Amino acid sequence: MSRIKENFGGRVNGPSNFMVKPVIGIVLDWDDRPTYSAYPWYALRENYARVIEQAGGIPILLPHHCDQIPDFVKLISGLLIPGGDYDIDPAHYGEKICHERVVCKASRTAFELKLAQAAYQKNLPILGICGGHQLINVLMGGTLIQHIPATVESSISHEQTEPKHQATHWIHVEKESLLFKLWETSEIQVNSTHHQAIKKLGDNLKVVASASDGVIEAIEHVGERFCLGVQWHPEHLSTSYDYKIFEAFISACQK
Repeated sequence: MSRIKENFGGRVNGPSNFMVKPVIGIVLDWDDRPTYSAYPWYALRENYARVIEQAGGIPILLPHHCDQIPDFVKLISGLLIPGGDYDIDPAHYGEKICHERVVCKASRTAFELKLAQAAYQKNLPILGICGGHQLINVLMGGTLIQHIPATVESSISHEQTEPKHQATHWIHVEKESLLFKLWETSEIQVNSTHHQAIKKLGDNLKVVASASDGVIEAIEHVGERFCLGVQWHPEHLSTSYDYKIFEAFISACQK
């Protein structure tokens, strides 16, 4: 394990001080519905891995083996928690399911929470996308809106019908944020494919982007560490701004 980390996950000491590519762990989705296979299967959309590679990282895919989490966090230089067609069980933030649209994957959520906690304790850079953004908030003691249409009056379709590589609504970005530093603009368009959102903000987090209806679109850690959650799906590269998120993430993983 240490040799893998030496070869792929940090600096190489030498005359040129060559920076090798950081290893980025990406959580897989899991299901046992007989779609892809008649047996339980893991899956991940290809563009998650591709954009990490394009930004200069080495993507590795993490199965839900809780007993291997200590080995995973030794191997990786950063953690990407992707989205998925599932919800975090409200029991994790002290609530009961209150809407029929809430569908949970207990084993994935349990693994992600334990893995994210281990990565956070080790101060590894963490990027959460859509469901991963929500998981960061729950990990830090926050809560979620279980179904946006039942709670928020809005003209925005947060579950867009357009293809996911198309940006469909505007968000406002706070100036005192990593995102504003990267983009140098306070208004951008994003895609949108979620029915839940952050309600109560978790500890040590700050809201750095919101939609016009008040739905929280991005959160960052208040300290110096890289811990970023975005509610949209930047891996689709809907705009040129999206790629800069991955560049910043990979850069943080090289430090």
